[in-house]
Amino acid sequence: MARLVFGMNQSLDGYVDHTEFGPSQTLFRHFVDEARAQTGSLYGRRVYELMRYWDDDDPAWNEDRRAFAAAWRRQTKWVVSRSSPSLGPNARLIGGDLADSVRRLKSERDGEIEVAGPSLAHSLTELGLIDEYRIYLHPVVLGRGRPYFAGPRPRLRLLGHDRIDEDVIRLTYVPA
Repeated sequence: MARLVFGMNQSLDGYVDHTEFGPSQTLFRHFVDEARAQTGSLYGRRVYELMRYWDDDDPAWNEDRRAFAAAWRRQTKWVVSRSSPSLGPNARLIGGDLADSVRRLKSERDGEIEVAGPSLAHSLTELGLIDEYRIYLHPVVLGRGRPYFAGPRPRLRLLGHDRIDEDVIRLTYVPA
């Protein structure tokens, strides 16, 4: 059975915003390794549309960016949407009942499925479907933005903590 993992970069005050801060080279390599190991990714429409950036090669990319693009393209991507967004290679639309669709997805797969985006993660948290939360804590204070937890926080138990690079700590939690 697959495990759903929600992990994102987060500021000290609890916000996620890819335009305000991003991963160091060390952290980016960590994300490349994670993408290679994942069974796939589960996206809301908006985050999927942002990630479609990786579908097209950019000659300015370094080796790490090319490696991430290759890992991302290889993965199956499931996109949760009530509309009919344009889907790229290896992407499938999940419409209808979210709970039933995701439970079926988890039961039919093995490995780790990344959950991308706080809004989708909130819906899946309310349904009790996220198995693990990974907070990549950055020494940045934003004071505004989209919070990592888009609603009431579930009761969590700290599973582990790792220093990923000189400034970022990964906190790993599971539902209590």
